This record gives sequence, C-alpha cells and structure tokens, in this order.
Amino acid sequence: MSVKRRDLVRYLEKNGFYLLREGANHSIYTNDKKVIPVKRHKQFDRITANEICKQTGLSHKF
Repeated sequence: MSVKRRDLVRYLEKNGFYLLREGANHSIYTNDKKVIPVKRHKQFDRITANEICKQTGLSHKF
C-alpha cells in the first residue's frame, strides 16, 4: 500500500508542522522543536510514511 505525499503533508500540517524551506531534494518541515525532511516523491510506501511520523513523535497514521 502506498501513501500519497499530499496526505502525509496534510497530516503533518494538521499536527502543527509547517514548511520551513525547500531543499534540493526535500521539503523541510518544522514545528519549532523538530525539523523533518520529506522527500519530494509523489508517493511513499507505508513503512517510509510511518517512519517520518515516528521521527516527528506523532502516532503512526498509515
């Protein structure tokens, strides 16, 4: 099962993260405490999406 990048970004933004800047291959999101890079792929596999959630300290959504 794959997860759309748009859904992952919406989940992060809903939980207080916002776009800090655009890097060369990643979008950098922060909540002023943690900084999380999110690759610019259209889709992620479920494991990668949950690993990003784990880095943020949020519960596994996908």
